[in-house]
Amino acid sequence: MFDLTGRVAIITGGASGIGAAAVRMFHELGASVTLGDIQTEAGEALASELGDRVRFSRLDVSKQADWERTIEETEAAFGPVNVLVNNAGHSGHWKPASELALEEFRLVCAINQDGVFLGMKLVLPSMIRAGGGSIINNSSGYGLVGAANNLDYCASKFAVTGMTKAAAIEFAPSKIRVNSVHAGVVLTPMVRDTMSRLGADGDAFIARMPLNRGAEPSEIASVFAFLASDAASFVTGAALPVDGGLTAQ
Repeated sequence: MFDLTGRVAIITGGASGIGAAAVRMFHELGASVTLGDIQTEAGEALASELGDRVRFSRLDVSKQADWERTIEETEAAFGPVNVLVNNAGHSGHWKPASELALEEFRLVCAINQDGVFLGMKLVLPSMIRAGGGSIINNSSGYGLVGAANNLDYCASKFAVTGMTKAAAIEFAPSKIRVNSVHAGVVLTPMVRDTMSRLGADGDAFIARMPLNRGAEPSEIASVFAFLASDAASFVTGAALPVDGGLTAQ
């Protein structure tokens, strides 16, 4: 598919769903990978399964100290980081804005927005030491269009879209590309749980997509791999929908 031999990557939310699919794919394509997650048992199991070029780091993306430790440990194990996939996320509370507590709003933004900011800011020195790299921010279709009862999630994901474009301009002189990926429904455990709670509304959402199905995690991971590779060497500042046509309507 794409050659990632010699790449050193950090993939957040790497213990399950899209993140785990990306860890597997990047490893298969030759990269050395630190998978960061708060799911310690699942993360350690995946790293153990894949072997020497994959390691687990307990990473709460909203905590600066966790980021600093994860980056330091990655450099010590593999060398300077040249790929960062900001994938960890919170699915939001799916309730009307009038019922959304400030603490709930801030929780979603701390993970989805602050986590991306901290990752980009703190990995920058390592990427400069590496001579450049690629940052891939997993936003959402709801980082491009709005949705009722989803204000917290939309706010955080629109922020990721904007931060991506600003960072792409700022980091370009250091040969660092920054892009965002905007998925629709991806059939991960987190999304399946959300759709189960929404019931018929979840089925109606899938029916709105021209391709009329949810994506498999590997279908998003393959786009991450493209953006991490030399095949995307002239791609930066892009907001790439991978959403079955949702935002084309």
